[in-house]
Amino acid sequence: MKLFKTIASVAAIVLLAATAFSADQKKIVLVAGKPSHGPGAHEFRAGCLLLQKCLNEVPGYNAVVYSNGWPKDVNAFDGADAIVLYMDGAEGHPAIQDDHLQQLDAAMKRGVGLGCIHFAVEVPKDHGGQEFLKWIGGYFETYWSLNPTWVADFKEIPEHPCTRGVKPFEIKDEWYYHMRFQPDHVTPLLSAIPPETAMKGTDTAHSGDPEELQKHKGEPQVLAWAYDRPDGGRGFGFTGAHYHTNWGNDNFRKLVLNSIVWIAKGDVPADGIQSTVTLEELEKNLDPKGQRKKKPVAAVQP
Repeated sequence: MKLFKTIASVAAIVLLAATAFSADQKKIVLVAGKPSHGPGAHEFRAGCLLLQKCLNEVPGYNAVVYSNGWPKDVNAFDGADAIVLYMDGAEGHPAIQDDHLQQLDAAMKRGVGLGCIHFAVEVPKDHGGQEFLKWIGGYFETYWSLNPTWVADFKEIPEHPCTRGVKPFEIKDEWYYHMRFQPDHVTPLLSAIPPETAMKGTDTAHSGDPEELQKHKGEPQVLAWAYDRPDGGRGFGFTGAHYHTNWGNDNFRKLVLNSIVWIAKGDVPADGIQSTVTLEELEKNLDPKGQRKKKPVAAVQP
């Protein structure tokens, strides 16, 4: 009997310790949109799974991924410290369908952080725009913002927890710019000067306001930002990640990982969140979209 009580006591202690550990973890919910675009582009699921792998290697973090659109589980955001959306945007943005804005609003009122990657930063001005301004500090507005593909040269990296360990780099992507921003509490994380070839988007609705663009020609444009919400929550926007192989760039990936940890109100180390991604890992979990061109080894680089 005494042995049974001892075993039971030990089991109870182990259970309590496990519960305490779980309670101390930061929960990150990554929502990946449905398959979109051609091979190697808008690989939402594969990208989220890479971020999940990197985050779950950091002690104290538990990242979960919901694939193929908005979570069907109404309790998906329960206990979340941060929500990250990586999906198609515009009129079809999953966040503005059904009662999804209300779901996010409830999470934001609990102090949950929100991050949006690439196309997920675009929502209609009159349906999601004001909410995104309030939650992440900015958004892509049609007929105002642009979405060209260009090589952004990040010559200077500002000081912020999201940029810790990130060194100057340059990379080709579909970088959005000329966004709509809150007048304050927004901190630019990545800024670059668009070349002449990047002064037009992919179509009229995504080619900006020509008159306004001329006024700011040659000026650095904000391509990623952090937002300290007045309500105490945090948000970020990152306009790159059209091309899946860019996750192989250490600085590119580190800035996003740092930003996720920051909006979850975690501590970003002085040298940033450390992670590695191999070519094999980049090739995993890609959506079936036909033939893909093999990328050179140089795709995984600092």
